[in-house]
Amino acid sequence: MKMIKAVRGFKDILPEETPAWRKLEERAREILFRYGFSEIRLPILERTELFARGIGEATDIVEKEMYTFVDRSGESLTLRPEATAGMVRAFIEHGFQARPKPLKLFTLGPMFRHERPQKGRLRQFHQLDVEVFGEASPEMDAELVGMALEILSAGGAQGLKLEVNSLGCPECRTPYREVLQGFLEEHREALCEDCQRRTERNPLRALDCKRETCRRIYQEAPTLSRYLCEACRKHYQTFLQGLSLLGISFSENPHLVRGLDYYTRTIFEIKAPGLGAQDTVAAGGRYDGLVASLGGPETPAVGFAIGLERWLLCAQNLKPSPSRPDLFIAPLGEEARRASLWLSRTLRSRGLNVETDYSGRSLKALLRQADRLGAARALLLGERELSQGQALLRDLRTGEQTSIPFQDLKDLANRLLIEILF
Repeated sequence: MKMIKAVRGFKDILPEETPAWRKLEERAREILFRYGFSEIRLPILERTELFARGIGEATDIVEKEMYTFVDRSGESLTLRPEATAGMVRAFIEHGFQARPKPLKLFTLGPMFRHERPQKGRLRQFHQLDVEVFGEASPEMDAELVGMALEILSAGGAQGLKLEVNSLGCPECRTPYREVLQGFLEEHREALCEDCQRRTERNPLRALDCKRETCRRIYQEAPTLSRYLCEACRKHYQTFLQGLSLLGISFSENPHLVRGLDYYTRTIFEIKAPGLGAQDTVAAGGRYDGLVASLGGPETPAVGFAIGLERWLLCAQNLKPSPSRPDLFIAPLGEEARRASLWLSRTLRSRGLNVETDYSGRSLKALLRQADRLGAARALLLGERELSQGQALLRDLRTGEQTSIPFQDLKDLANRLLIEILF
């Protein structure tokens, strides 16, 4: 019979890999809680309309990459390609606008995009998504960037580089859009097919093209910084001053754009060495108009996302110790197996990591199993030991054995706890 494999671009996270994932998630949560964030858990399925309106119908994500289907009731649903739109939907639906501001939320989980699988990028990938609602100040932008760098560094990422830019507001972008559109029309014949299409529908998105031929042309493109209104210019300069105050090195990239339409003013990307062309490990920015565009009240907002797969690739010295049993109970005989069942459960309830084996194998085989599991100690428990009230506790690292006298199984559990914990 033909073996069924995982879908291309969808990857199992194996038991030997999950300790590193847990370590990154634990470090992220620790820092986020310190900054006053609360965790929210969002559904992975949303109405397709949410992403079409929130992300933008003329974006690559909506046009090419979403996993969209019609369910049995005839409703169009989409596996979430990112988390911000879902976070805003929850903000509006649950009346979070009435809560004290700023409201700080984060979520962790899988996202889905149908694109070419490559290093650090899968069709099911995982993100840490961090959002702040109700705070318009550029100082908050700087604080969030600093926190993102702190989270990445806590996971062992080194050599990080920060790129920043301002996309201004709709008032700034209207005249710039016309100028950029004219530039793209002049170079239309040399542009890729996608950029030719973007010239009409979404010219700013053309600047995000990854094709080298297009990227060389865009080095000469007009920059939005010349068209920033006074309020956006002041916001951007205060943001840069905040980064400097925090001691954060950065480079301004006037051609930096993001692949989603909702961004306004501050945008940033954090890049890591060794990841190849797809070297962005975290990115985000401000999206002051998104809540209102999805039916909520006017609410300033800013956030970022960290790709966990890429974060793992650039994490240095992250080698969490595998979970090893404190005790392996080696039962010999039917009565000993029954005693082992009770004893292992009792010791686990008191905080010990305990493994046992009910297969009826020989002592030699049981000790080999204990060694494979990396157990620190083994309790040798046979019917003779049960009748005599004398169990053997063997240190599997040194080979030393200790005789443990006991009156009953409850007494044996208490004595084992004393031996192992103290």
